Amino acid sequence: MDLKAIIAHEIQPYAGEMLNGHAYLTVSADQSVFTVVSVARIKSERIIHLSLHIRVVGDHIIIEYDDSSEPLVDTLLRAGVSRSQIVLAYTGEAVSETA
Repeated sequence: MDLKAIIAHEIQPYAGEMLNGHAYLTVSADQSVFTVVSVARIKSERIIHLSLHIRVVGDHIIIEYDDSSEPLVDTLLRAGVSRSQIVLAYTGEAVSETA
């Protein structure tokens, strides 16, 4: 199972047009880090917000931060990723850099 390819596919709906702006998907050159950053305007104020930050380390997906309305963990589980391969760092689960 190619975790990077699964993330690249499943994270697509988290980016795109939104009510007052746009959510941008960024991916590192080696496809080991994925982020979704929103840029919006509310009245005259520009708002920048990180909604997702994910890393792939070995055969594990480390979700560092998830502030989305549909948690990425649920999306990944539906896509067939084993829960044992997903680390929810933002909830306090232990992160191993050599996972």
